[in-house]
Amino acid sequence: MKVILPVLLIGFILIALLMDKKPLKNVLEFISVYWFRFAFSFLVLYLLNVGAGFFGVYVPINMASGLVITILGVPGFASIFALAILL
Repeated sequence: MKVILPVLLIGFILIALLMDKKPLKNVLEFISVYWFRFAFSFLVLYLLNVGAGFFGVYVPINMASGLVITILGVPGFASIFALAILL
């Protein structure tokens, strides 16, 4: 079991060194964009929770809410906000 992770890591490094850099760069750029959006969605959820907390509205901060805002963007933010007000 301890051998699997290092073997996979070495295999990934060898494949990355042997393959063309353009597809790898595109994949890493795609991952970094969504990682930033995911982190920013939690910032938005936190600010929404603090701001709405003054009015007695609870906004959940969890993985599902973060993924909804990450994937949908502004409509996801609006849907989470609407659910927080209605529920």
